[in-house]
Amino acid sequence: MSHLSCSRARIGAGALGLALLAALAAPATASAAGTPAASAPTVEEQRLDRAAPQEILRRSGFDAVAPEFARALGKARSYARARAVVVGQGAALWQRAVDRAQGRGPAGGDLSRDDDRPLYWARLGMTRELRGWEPSFGVSDVQRAALLGELERNSRGQTAIRYPCGGGGALKRVLVTGFDPFTLDRDVRISNPSGATALTLDGTVIQTAEGPARVETAVFPVRWQDFTEGTVERTLRPVLPKVDLFATVSQGRVGRFDMERTNGAWRGGFADNENIGVTGTIPVTDPASQPQWTSTTLPYKAIVAANTGRFPVYDNRAVTEIPAGGTTPVVRADGPTAGSTARAGGGGDYLSNEIAYRATLLRDRLGLGDTLPGGHVHTPVLQFGTGNTDPATGAVTDPEFVRNRLDIIAQVRSILTVAVDASSDSSGQVSASSAGS
Repeated sequence: MSHLSCSRARIGAGALGLALLAALAAPATASAAGTPAASAPTVEEQRLDRAAPQEILRRSGFDAVAPEFARALGKARSYARARAVVVGQGAALWQRAVDRAQGRGPAGGDLSRDDDRPLYWARLGMTRELRGWEPSFGVSDVQRAALLGELERNSRGQTAIRYPCGGGGALKRVLVTGFDPFTLDRDVRISNPSGATALTLDGTVIQTAEGPARVETAVFPVRWQDFTEGTVERTLRPVLPKVDLFATVSQGRVGRFDMERTNGAWRGGFADNENIGVTGTIPVTDPASQPQWTSTTLPYKAIVAANTGRFPVYDNRAVTEIPAGGTTPVVRADGPTAGSTARAGGGGDYLSNEIAYRATLLRDRLGLGDTLPGGHVHTPVLQFGTGNTDPATGAVTDPEFVRNRLDIIAQVRSILTVAVDASSDSSGQVSASSAGS
């Protein structure tokens, strides 16, 4: 398999420059009178004012992040300087969250270090400040949107995926993605173990029978529009040809891990973090060649058979399809039939299925379907302890909540170790071309 070269360390900066060409072409010195008004906070940002997010920020020491960002923005006297502030502080937030999760630097409070929620709520504080920022030199809608995009990408680790140079073929390269918390109107205290896993594993080395493996990670939003705009492909396209294994990870079912065998090209309409639901075929480039199904190439047999932790791991083959010639969706326990239309992959019809579909479709379109192990892992639902399940009266953390999250993170690490060890054994893999068989 190919390996990441030293030039990868410069990919992030180059991509950022290309992404902003249109924005930078707009006048950066427009008069304040001609500048579009600052936009109101989003649905996601409005949740910041609830008691639990404020407590999470305060108890993690991340409550100063947004005010410090606002002060730095206020001192910017040009668009270029504002962009530098956004890029720098966005990247610093990601690194601060990674450092905290991995025990470097001050804990910043009494919340468990592995907690992903301080990053999530601090980022929203920053985006709210940026959305309401009204500089004297003026910014256009295009420029503000470009800055928001920069803040999102840099604070999610998406521009910081770098592997060490040199080392020949001994060092394996593993890519892992996670998600923000979601269903926050059901319980605003929610944490996402996939995001916590990304923070805890970013930049770490796991020891496998195949040698050391360096893990790099990124986190994605729970918003349909970001996926429509290509956030997954933009982040993964430069990376997939140069890694040895990838796993998209999200929170799934209670009490179990699932290796999702098949991903479907369908959005089921469940509301995202902006309370927007979208139903229809997943929009991708070149829809004429878009398959209804994609498959994992992770060594799922070896992973399911291994003792990776306290939660059982299942090979999940179930899908929901409309059979060829039919009109009614049918649940099938053993995968899709030939010519069927997708209505849900093994991982459902929400954004976890969509990131799995997009990542594996990109793998296949890059010609890597037969050589690159990659697919989706669903973690158990992260649960609070008994007596702390009522969101109206419960605490933002408890010992069982922390233990569950730590155990999930440790088990993902073990799953990755097994996956790297088994990735050269074709008996544990499935070719992408077998989807639908």
